[in-house]
Amino acid sequence: MKNPSERRRFDAIVLGADRHGNDPIAALGAAGCKALTPIAGVPMLHRVLGALTDSALVDQITLVGPSSALLEKDAHFRSLVSTGRAGFLPPLATPAASVSRALARRTRWPVLVTTADHALLRADIVDYFLTQSARLDCDVTVAVTPLAAVLERFPGTARTAIRLKGGPYCGSNLFAFLTPEGAKVAQYWKGMEQARKHPRQVVARALGTWATARYLLGQLSLDHALAQLSKALGIRIGAVVMPFPEAAVDVDSTNDFALVERTLREMAENHTAPAT
Repeated sequence: MKNPSERRRFDAIVLGADRHGNDPIAALGAAGCKALTPIAGVPMLHRVLGALTDSALVDQITLVGPSSALLEKDAHFRSLVSTGRAGFLPPLATPAASVSRALARRTRWPVLVTTADHALLRADIVDYFLTQSARLDCDVTVAVTPLAAVLERFPGTARTAIRLKGGPYCGSNLFAFLTPEGAKVAQYWKGMEQARKHPRQVVARALGTWATARYLLGQLSLDHALAQLSKALGIRIGAVVMPFPEAAVDVDSTNDFALVERTLREMAENHTAPAT
């Protein structure tokens, strides 16, 4: 295996703006936004930035949201900016619009996109996804995690999953844009955002009638779905199946918040527990 310095390195875009006003997670903290709400004592955004800065494969980081006024008060982010490791772009109305604009300004590829509420993200998760993505002959890759693995690790949790043959699979908020052509996916994503919590609508809009029928019959595989989507968009789209259940857990609700906080505290206790 190559040394980390010889492997393909990525810049990163982190989506940190609130989707809407009165976010229930933002209401749990005093910072005024979801991304800076502490979870197990540490703002979610800081956990994500820590995973990225600890990664062997990530260079510069661009944070898209929250507002610059809030970030000016955040010493951790200011320190990353002062060292040249991080920068900021104001968010647009939707995540897809923000990603499209951020990618349109890129002069360096490849690029990782993730979210500030990915509070269980770790450097080893990031490195696995980016290493596997770089090995694929694709313009874009997405991380997916088997629902069965997520439920085994987090029994009773509610996660959105696409019920493909060999799955179901949960999205995992990690996207690799390996070439400039991959930016077409972000443009397409803008038209899909309203359906993101309704997998059948996503499949129907993306793949057409025949693939939708196969999906409903449980006969549509992940590879076939991506091949159809690649053909429709004129680019190469691949998936990285993640062996980390934590990759599929973001903080979209107060139940998610409680689950992640409990998990982080348990991890901290196990890490610091004295040997017996």
